[in-house]
Parts: sequence; C-alpha cells; structure tokens
Amino acid sequence: MKLNPVTLKKLKRFKSIKRGYYSFVIFTTLVVLSLLAELLVNSRALIVSYQGQLHFPTYGDVIPGTHFGLDYEYETNYRQLKAKFAEEGKGNWVLLPPVPWNPYEQDFKQDTYPPFAPSLAERHFLGTDTSGRDVLARLVYGFRIAIGFAFIALAASYAIGVTIGCLMGFLGGRFDLILQRFIEIWSQVPFLYVIMILVSLAKPNFGLFVGINVLFGWMGITWYMRTLTYKERARDYVMAARAQGATTGRIIFNHILPNTLMMIVTLAPFAVVGNISILTALDYLGFGLAPPTPSWGELLSQGINNLDAIWIVSSVVAAVSLVLIMVSFIGEAIREAFDPRKFTRYQ
Repeated sequence: MKLNPVTLKKLKRFKSIKRGYYSFVIFTTLVVLSLLAELLVNSRALIVSYQGQLHFPTYGDVIPGTHFGLDYEYETNYRQLKAKFAEEGKGNWVLLPPVPWNPYEQDFKQDTYPPFAPSLAERHFLGTDTSGRDVLARLVYGFRIAIGFAFIALAASYAIGVTIGCLMGFLGGRFDLILQRFIEIWSQVPFLYVIMILVSLAKPNFGLFVGINVLFGWMGITWYMRTLTYKERARDYVMAARAQGATTGRIIFNHILPNTLMMIVTLAPFAVVGNISILTALDYLGFGLAPPTPSWGELLSQGINNLDAIWIVSSVVAAVSLVLIMVSFIGEAIREAFDPRKFTRYQ
C-alpha cells in the first residue's frame, strides 16, 4: 500500500515524538502478549513428553491424570506431574509456562492463610491475593479483559456516534433539532444508577457492560462529528458531489468522513483510557464483572482492604497507572502529529 506524502509526514512526525512512539510500541506489545497469555501465564503445560508421545494441553482438551499414570481422573496438575517425572528419571518431561498458575487457581498452604508474599521458588512473582490466587496471573488476564472491553466499546460507540453525528450535521433541520433534544435528555440519565439497577436485575457479564457503556458512550463523539460535518458540507467538493448526483450516504461516508477522520483518530486513545477507567471503577465499587473474573478493580479493592499485603495494591496501582499513562502519551502524540492544520489548508 502506497502512502501519500502528507501521510508519510504525519507518520514521521509521530515517530519523532519519542514519548508517544515508544509508548505505542510498548502498549502494542503488551496487547499482543495478553492475547497469547495462555502461553505465558497458565497452569496447563505447553508440552508434555510421555512415553515417546508429545501432548499440547494448553489449547487442547482436558487430559485426566490417569492418562499420565496418576491416580485421579480429573485434570492433570502439571506442576506435580513435572516433579513426578523428574523423580522417576525415565526421560519423560513437562514444559510449563513462565508463570505456571491460572487466574482462578487457589494455592493454599498448611497452617497459614493467604495472601502470600512474592516467591520465586513457587513462581508467585507478585505474590497471591486474599484467596490464594496468583496476582500476576490475574493482572495479565484482567488486562486482556479491560483492553477487550475498551476496544469493543470504542468501536461500537464510535460507529453509532459518528454515523448519527454526520447525519445531524449534513441533514440539519428538524432531524438535527430532534436528535439534539434527545441527546440532551439521554445524557442526563445517571450512568451509575442504571448500572446498579441492571446489575440487580441481571447477572453482570462482559456483554452487559459493553452494551451499557455503548448506550452512554456514543454521545461524546456525536457532537464533534456534527460540528465538523456541518462545516464540511459547505465545501466545494461536497457541492460538486451533489451536482454529480451522489447519494447522501456516499457524500457522507466517501467524501466528508475521510476529511473528518482526524477527529476520530485523535479522540480514540482518550476514549480507551476512559473505558478502562470505567470498568476498573465499577469492579472496585462491586458493580462490575461477577467474581471470580480477573479484574483490576477487584484486585485494587483487595489491596485497599489489606494494606499489610503491600504487593497486591502496589502491583495493581503500578499496572493501571502505566497503562493509562502510556495510552495518554499515545493520544497526545497522535493529536500533535496528525493535526491537519500543520500540513493542509483550504484555499
């Protein structure tokens, strides 16, 4: 794909803003790693070599312990299996992920109670929470859920908001007036009360929170797109398209939208920050995803209530702060690099 000179200038400008560019590289790497979390943080083995045969339990079916000569029929405990193979010395081996714990697994010890401090020997690199679950595992999977929520809600909200905003700005008149009044009324509905009511009526789940966030999240971008479309519809290229018989949809999505796309690109990173903050805050307040779903907000609540286990609160605060700061840096760099006033002007 060949990029035009103006786009190349914008990309070069973005790369020159080191803080935003390196934040983008690190953040993208974290997102990719979170999608491959089962290969890095998981209680299932990556590879098991048993009696000359290779098994790949990570993305496969549950393998009972009896398959590997153990005395139980439920899923194999691969940490114990690795120790057993090492004792037998028969050439069988187990390759575990770097963090051999899943976010739901509880690790209890005799004569003591969790939370347990970080331990390299037990591979609890950030310790455990109050239920004995690995903090690092819950941070990684909680990050994947938070990012998935932020991106899905962003895409749905912007699809609705951009479409309605463009139609309001282009059509104007009674259509614009009615939708303005509707948005003004709908924006006054208290978001937290709606969450509390719906959580009390239905079991909280990922889809429910995405839907609620979209219901209230589309209005912000709508005003920006309405204003920009209202300005663009008076340009000569729009009048030329009309003269050639282009339909309303073609004019909006093929002509006006590409010239207002910079607003979407600029605001999107900050919308991601807002979505992550919303989910974390709801989980912290107890109105979020149902336990035992990995959640940054739930970990934060545990950390605040157990300040003697400093590794819990320090880990989640550091993770949340780093992610939000990186996304903010990316947003600032995009806004600076892709500002159309730096590269173009209307004649």
